[in-house]
Amino acid sequence: MRTEIGESARRIDPIEEIIPSIAGRTCGPPADLRFRALLSKAEWNRLPEAIRRRFTKRLGDGETAVYTGRIAEVAMSRAGFVLAQIARVIGAPLPLSRDTGAASVVTVTGDQRFGGQVWTRLYARHGRLPQIIHSRKRFSGETGLEEHVGGGVGMSLTLSASDTALTFTSKHYFLAIGERRFRLPPWLSPGRMTLAHTGIDATHFAFTLDLHHPWLGSLIHQRVVFEETPT
Repeated sequence: MRTEIGESARRIDPIEEIIPSIAGRTCGPPADLRFRALLSKAEWNRLPEAIRRRFTKRLGDGETAVYTGRIAEVAMSRAGFVLAQIARVIGAPLPLSRDTGAASVVTVTGDQRFGGQVWTRLYARHGRLPQIIHSRKRFSGETGLEEHVGGGVGMSLTLSASDTALTFTSKHYFLAIGERRFRLPPWLSPGRMTLAHTGIDATHFAFTLDLHHPWLGSLIHQRVVFEETPT
């Protein structure tokens, strides 16, 4: 199966050019440059220092970074609610509740076997058991970054940077069978997924999820404010 190199992959900085720019400036474990390599030098330097630090933190296999927070905003159309319920069959990767003010915990764990990271998101729900979402980020595929959820379903992601946020945007969705990727046709796509990590201060940030369908409009919006947990 032929793989085309996407636009974002073509503008990756050579890793040998990145390493000298940070060598000698940091102490302790070497930085993880995989997210950094998906942006140009100019884009990366636009980001707040705290975001750059979080996304170059090296996690050994099984090592975990923990972030705790509160759900600040949730909006869900009827179509979005139905989609979230249907997606339970692949592990419920979308928010199921409109509850706000509830606690949330996100853990990011190094995953040496698959060459990426496992992200686990826990969202408390009023009067019910928490929702737990698992996904795996892999630094591979057409854009250099994929997010896998249950049932072999995943999406290829592109990165962009601003003065305040690092944003992940879905390019297309796929079904993974082994190492092969079968792109889902547009009519099977849930829409454009946008995930933004927005800096607030040195230790606080907001995670925002937006799912927008070309015909049905905004399906799901969620914003959660997190704080770094000292390790």
